[in-house]
Amino acid sequence: MNEQDKLLGIRDRIDSIDKQIQQLINQRATCAQEVAEIKIKSGETEHFYRPEREAQVLTEIKKRNEGPLSDNAMAHLFREIMSSCLALEKPIKVAFLGPAGTYNHAACSKHFGASIDQYPVDNIEEIFRSVETGESHFGVAPIENSTEGVISHTLDLLINSSLQISGEVDLRIQHNLISTETDISKITKVYSHQQSLAQCRRWIDSNLPNAELYAVRSNAEAVRIAKQEKSAAAIAGSMASEIYDVPILCSEIEDEPNNTTRFIIIGKNEVPPSGNDRTSLLVTTNNKAGALHHLLKPLADRDIGMSKIESRPSRKGVWEYVFFIDIEGHKDDQALAEALSEIEHESAMVRILGSYPKAVLK
Repeated sequence: MNEQDKLLGIRDRIDSIDKQIQQLINQRATCAQEVAEIKIKSGETEHFYRPEREAQVLTEIKKRNEGPLSDNAMAHLFREIMSSCLALEKPIKVAFLGPAGTYNHAACSKHFGASIDQYPVDNIEEIFRSVETGESHFGVAPIENSTEGVISHTLDLLINSSLQISGEVDLRIQHNLISTETDISKITKVYSHQQSLAQCRRWIDSNLPNAELYAVRSNAEAVRIAKQEKSAAAIAGSMASEIYDVPILCSEIEDEPNNTTRFIIIGKNEVPPSGNDRTSLLVTTNNKAGALHHLLKPLADRDIGMSKIESRPSRKGVWEYVFFIDIEGHKDDQALAEALSEIEHESAMVRILGSYPKAVLK
């Protein structure tokens, strides 16, 4: 058998496998519809998204993957299958910081998949308001960046909100120079969000030292402007390039290659344990010596890990602070439940902002 015959044989196998995959996906979709019917008969009407269930499914997919596709690539394929099946049950509406094509939009799609009702809003306050009023089922808000630190505005909104954190998503921030120009030497203006300009400062100084820099409201807006202006470019993510149909001229121009933003998913309902969870707390301490030490001791005594602690002014008194704390485990885990009970006795106030699955997709 010659090489051409081998190639034709492999293509026939691929066609056959594709048909089987398509049949199985439709079988899965039919099962999803049956699940929806059962839930509706049992009285569930709001939405059918279950963060802990999806985290468990994606975790198992990665565990049993045998390659040659990477674990994460396989999980992303199933993420879209699950998103499409959920849309057949009942679509969910998710608010994010718009417009379309922002990194917030990319984080929303990464966590929920493409088959949702996407709702871009103008500011982070609107994300919270949309979920609180029921206009959206969930919201996606940035909480911290690996190079810039916490997003204080989001923390401040959490203080006064009754919403629960129901998930998280980590998004690698990869900046690209996007332009209709094909020659970088012709670019005289660069548009982007001020943070993105700052995160690409060294690259800009080395490659576009004479370009004028313009800070705009969002990276997506920057791409729309650059598309209309001659000799202009934008710094944005690949999603904005695709949505607004403007080519990437130079990719991955960020100064810090591991720049990552963590986003939280906010909703109204508590999330059951998934088996690999994180709990976020809002805590105020009594104004006495060693208060923070005594507050955290119940965690140390039980070997419960703490991944973040951040202080913010309480705005209720001079030099009074609240602490945002991320710890390992779910509030319903026995050891953590015991620790939280002790913390309540040591603190002026404890509020659980949410127990939720850790980010599965990388």
